[in-house]
Amino acid sequence: MSQGFDYDLVILGAGVGGHGAALHAVSCGLKTAIVEAADMGGTCVNRGCIPSKALLAASGRVRELRNAHHLKAMGIQVGEVEFDRQAIADHANNLVSKIRGDLTNSLKRLGVDVIQGWGKVAGSQKVSIETPTGERVVTAQDVILAPGSVPWVPPGVEVDGKTVFTSDDAVRLESLPPWVAIIGSGYIGLEFSDVYSALGAEITLIEALDQLMPGFDPDIAKLAQRVLIAPRDIETKVGMLAKRVIPGSPVVIELADAKTKEVVEVLEVDACLVATGRIPATQNLGLEAVGLELDRRGFIPVDDRMAVLVDGQPVAHLWAIGDATGKMQLAHAASAQGVVAVENICGRDRQVDYHSIPAAAFTHPEISFVGMTEPAAKALGEAEGFKVATSKTYFKGNSKALAEGETEGVAKVIYRQDTGEVLGVHIFGLHASDLIQEAANAIAQRHSVQDLAHMVHTHPTLSEVLDEAFKRAVAAH
Repeated sequence: MSQGFDYDLVILGAGVGGHGAALHAVSCGLKTAIVEAADMGGTCVNRGCIPSKALLAASGRVRELRNAHHLKAMGIQVGEVEFDRQAIADHANNLVSKIRGDLTNSLKRLGVDVIQGWGKVAGSQKVSIETPTGERVVTAQDVILAPGSVPWVPPGVEVDGKTVFTSDDAVRLESLPPWVAIIGSGYIGLEFSDVYSALGAEITLIEALDQLMPGFDPDIAKLAQRVLIAPRDIETKVGMLAKRVIPGSPVVIELADAKTKEVVEVLEVDACLVATGRIPATQNLGLEAVGLELDRRGFIPVDDRMAVLVDGQPVAHLWAIGDATGKMQLAHAASAQGVVAVENICGRDRQVDYHSIPAAAFTHPEISFVGMTEPAAKALGEAEGFKVATSKTYFKGNSKALAEGETEGVAKVIYRQDTGEVLGVHIFGLHASDLIQEAANAIAQRHSVQDLAHMVHTHPTLSEVLDEAFKRAVAAH
């Protein structure tokens, strides 16, 4: 153990990033403490990935069982399908409790000191903690900041947690309003439109930018809209800004043209979910004690080794990971950053390869991607002097998808024409979130489509959709 310090490592924040860092630190022999002011597990376990996946699993079953046409094609007939909203909500809540308990127990079992309270930097290698019994100061050779993020509520939007709410409240499924407006068509907006529409609600999806699903590859967004939005009880308002949202019964939404900012329509709905992204929870962390200034969006500046930067230079013994760094707001990215920070603390130089970190939206069917979109890859190609090519295959030709009667979907591979290196892979279809891992591993290893076209895939499986895309890429040249 480091001489003269209470701990080798103190981590502020016990979300997935802080937890991952703590587990790795223990495996490296570091005496570790983790400080958490709220619930163990942070956003992912309590208000994000975990409860939302439970709601999607339950509502997805309802959608499936009510799709009489699909079932009849497979020779199955089902009577009236009913569900209990409270029981679905309990399913999500029980899962949260279980995983939060598992996470806490894993830390304690490994000898990590879990300190309940608000921790902040009190100087170099020093942390002060407001605990329920008073202030406590601890010292550590190294400190990792993992404070996470909170939902962003735009100006003009008033949240009451009941009729106008963020994903923090939506995951509790305390009610099923007949008509729900959802502001934002990113992951959160798409997943909740999937849940609400499956359980019988009407949806109005409001997007300020001039296209739906702006963060996704254009080809994927186009097909996903055809399957996830057009046939469902979802109307869309694109290029529209929710200028004012007033809670109540009904909720009043003033919609303005996103370019002119002039109000063009007033909606009255039963409820409104604000899914406009997340902002870093970086207030009251004592960062001024080490001369740290947040960037203009409130994120903690870090390098790829996860060292905190002041005036562009790394601060000794201070690291930051997770949503608060503004790199990739994904639980598994936070965990990967935590491992990298600990590796560097232990003197083993390691950096985060963001290019190979995959992401998914757990709609029905799912959307997943890793690496670049086609427009981003083409922009890089123009800047660096190489041409970009794409290869696409459809689930319609896959034996397993045909057997399941789930043939809507596409896999798209984006690669360099000269070297064949894979730059991005995007999948829309059954089990897309699982299929993307093969592509993520390939990008991490900087594999070419020529290498990948010779990998053997199990038959008949959905993974053959990617196999076919790699083979087509090679055949095209």
